[in-house]
Amino acid sequence: MAKTISLVLGSGGARGLVHIGILRWLLENDYQIESISGCSIGSLIGGIYAAGKLDEFEEWITSIDQKDMAKMLDFSWQSSGMFKGDKIIETLRELIGDVAIEDLPIRYTAVAANVAEEKEVWIQSGSLFDAIRASISLPLFFTPHVINGEELIDGGVLNPVPIAPTFSDNTDLTLAVNLGGEPEVVPEKPIPLAPVESKIHHKVTRFIDELGNSVKEKMSFNFGAYDIANQAFDAMQSTIARQKLAAYPADITLEIPRNACGTLEFERSKEMIDRGYKLAKAKLSQLQ
Repeated sequence: MAKTISLVLGSGGARGLVHIGILRWLLENDYQIESISGCSIGSLIGGIYAAGKLDEFEEWITSIDQKDMAKMLDFSWQSSGMFKGDKIIETLRELIGDVAIEDLPIRYTAVAANVAEEKEVWIQSGSLFDAIRASISLPLFFTPHVINGEELIDGGVLNPVPIAPTFSDNTDLTLAVNLGGEPEVVPEKPIPLAPVESKIHHKVTRFIDELGNSVKEKMSFNFGAYDIANQAFDAMQSTIARQKLAAYPADITLEIPRNACGTLEFERSKEMIDRGYKLAKAKLSQLQ
């Protein structure tokens, strides 16, 4: 007999590709997912699954490289975020097809944050990709997204593992995936003689170098500052997740070390999907 699940998919950039592997294992083992609450990358993967397009998305994300990702980064020229995010969302709309959240076959909540009013925003109706765009608005990286007059950013600012939207579910168990787990110990590498830039950093920097000076003068984004801010954001999310899960524990929580994958390392998609599958198998097989 299939077990019914409320699935809570956390925030954490490219680490969230483990959500795909976890979904794969659950489906292969006859679990019935009746609701999804997602934040940031969790809202993206969860929404795509709810729309019935996980296969198409997995094929796409595992076939693109950093050059493809760089082409989808549309500069905003604004101080509120480096990229608009429109190209990525439109690419996904073309791949997946947009639907209304209320027409999805399972309950779905995308969690964003209204920092001006210091509150979570649960998006449970309207355009699926509008909801996803709001929920993935990583501070400094993407510009905020406006829905119903509210300027919204990444829900991970306030609740990186949004379990609360599942409280009223009548399911057998609630499974949460926290992407901000304790760091894993990795072998030390020799210290490079010079700083090594990420591939996406290199691509974007080269793009900027090719722009005219008059255009470059309008850009004040500092990658060094972004790296520090991103590390701080990861640490903040990890702390908030621990507090939330301690106060409102899920029946089962799967944890991914927060240093398992960089926020923008989407070129590691196959590795992270496989990691999610193996984690689910190791932790959940005992329930079978």
